[in-house]
Amino acid sequence: MKYGQLIVDEREYALLMRNIESSRSQEDKIYRDSIKKLKTELLSAKIKKEGKMPEDVIRYNSVVRIRTPFNTESSYQIVTPEKSNIKQNKISILSPMGLALFGYAKGDRIVWQFPSGTNEIEIIGVSQQEIQLNTEVL
Repeated sequence: MKYGQLIVDEREYALLMRNIESSRSQEDKIYRDSIKKLKTELLSAKIKKEGKMPEDVIRYNSVVRIRTPFNTESSYQIVTPEKSNIKQNKISILSPMGLALFGYAKGDRIVWQFPSGTNEIEIIGVSQQEIQLNTEVL
């Protein structure tokens, strides 16, 4: 892990926890396991104030380029659940992939349980898009 631990913006941490608590998908075992693993990782995460986040850390609205075990490269934008649209390569933070990537950085390799089984993902690129979080919720 590039930074030795997950790095998370403090406002995004609060939003993520609210998104998790309000999710209705917790009856799915893969989803529950993903939530449990992320929550465990968040216990030791470094929480940063806005403006102090490294540019290569995955957060809300980040565009992430990954490589899978089959040497397939894909790009996704990590978004809030209501903005998820797989046809536009926008995946929910609450999807197994979104949960796996959140807080990691370019160059990190992640082993995670997905619906297709346990896979390793390599993060080969991260770019930040303008973050427009609902401040009323924060």
